[in-house]
Amino acid sequence: MKAIDKYIFEALDNYPYSLVETIESLDYALSYDNRNTMALCLYGRVQADQLFKYEEAKEYFQQAISININALEVYSHYIYTLVLNEDYEEATKLVNFALTIKGINKVEILLKKVMLLESQKYFKKALKTLKEVRLVTLSNEYDYLIDETEKRLNKKVNKKSDKVLKKEKSNKKKNK
Repeated sequence: MKAIDKYIFEALDNYPYSLVETIESLDYALSYDNRNTMALCLYGRVQADQLFKYEEAKEYFQQAISININALEVYSHYIYTLVLNEDYEEATKLVNFALTIKGINKVEILLKKVMLLESQKYFKKALKTLKEVRLVTLSNEYDYLIDETEKRLNKKVNKKSDKVLKKEKSNKKKNK
């Protein structure tokens, strides 16, 4: 095992519970290889998830992908960051591209697509994509998340329908 791997494992093991140790391990890893996509990805995650610096996080993710377009570990986190930053068009393009990469966890990417659609209030499209997620999942690992996401989306669809019905009723009263 290379020294860089030791530091990557330490960083992954420490994240997110010990951020100081995570950063220290990442710094050591990047001092061995400043083009290590796993280290760059984790730095991006720290920027996005802990510091809410989405633009800086995007730079780390973009750097990792420019080094290796098949850096599978990057795409899910990058899409998540784009959604949080409301970069919806960019997130959509990245989802579509990521789904073409051989070996990528399609369930993770499709779940990010559901999140993207939900954040844009396309609840029915999100539910349709969730059905696709159920078809591509290969284990029970995601069942709870899928079920809870479906419940949440169905509530939103029903609330949206309730608002439309109330609006129609109020319009009828106004017209009388």
